[in-house]
Amino acid sequence: MKLLRIDSSPLGANSVSRELTASVVEAWTRAEPAIEIVERDLAIAPPDHLDGQLLQVVKFRNLEGLNDRQKRELALTDRLVDEFLAADVVVIGAPMYNFSIPSQLKSWIDRIAQPGRTFRYTEKGPEGLAGGRKVIIASTRGGAYAGTAYETAMDHQEAYLRAFLGFIGVTDVTVVRAEGVAMGPEAREKALGAAKAQIDGLLLAEAA
Repeated sequence: MKLLRIDSSPLGANSVSRELTASVVEAWTRAEPAIEIVERDLAIAPPDHLDGQLLQVVKFRNLEGLNDRQKRELALTDRLVDEFLAADVVVIGAPMYNFSIPSQLKSWIDRIAQPGRTFRYTEKGPEGLAGGRKVIIASTRGGAYAGTAYETAMDHQEAYLRAFLGFIGVTDVTVVRAEGVAMGPEAREKALGAAKAQIDGLLLAEAA
């Protein structure tokens, strides 16, 4: 079994989402000692955003006369897709930034969305090709939104990730959420405790 851990927060040791992705990996390693862990830190090595030059290569696969940058970014794109498709479990650290996700994580998504590899268009519409793996989203939020009308209107974080994953065929998605982490030490501790309890329960359910 192979697990891919994706971190996107630039906060390093102060990142709550990183604390949660580490907890998921630790719990899964206890349950599956032989599991292979692959880590991708998008804050340390973020994929370039898709400008006009890269869009022609990475998305549209116009491969003639590539310059050095285009060759390098094309190779990175293929490597990112290979990592994703090789994983049985993908753990995505996704803090909420201004009601959405970090731009580093969006850049990774732009690379993963590859026609012919993770999705394709058919006469009946788009078809996801990347099913058969489990994704765990470690969602962190400074405020408290879950279950409110405000969340329904402003959530472009978890809802976006679910929509994208569904588009590429991934339906086994679990959200481990710690919210209210900026609302004081007590709220932060409570949110982390609840999220880590959910992680433990998730692994117990997998083992059952």
